[in-house]
Amino acid sequence: MPRKRQNYSAEFKFQVALEAAKGQKTVNELASDFGVHPNRVSEWKQALLREGAQVFATSPAQRRQVTGAKEAELYEQIGRLKLE
Repeated sequence: MPRKRQNYSAEFKFQVALEAAKGQKTVNELASDFGVHPNRVSEWKQALLREGAQVFATSPAQRRQVTGAKEAELYEQIGRLKLE
């Protein structure tokens, strides 16, 4: 039977990534403590160091949706300008 994919909150990801960034425990220890895979801990840590806390505020699907809406608005403006 397939396992259901686990979704983590932005606060949880930030907490784990922050603990990993502190460097007081190894990635494997943190993964065991929080019940996540060590690769996830490493990914979240790298994301935190690259983009800060805002990286966990929205999902990639939400970012694509916002980008798509902005893109559609810009194309609409281009079309209006061509008609003028």
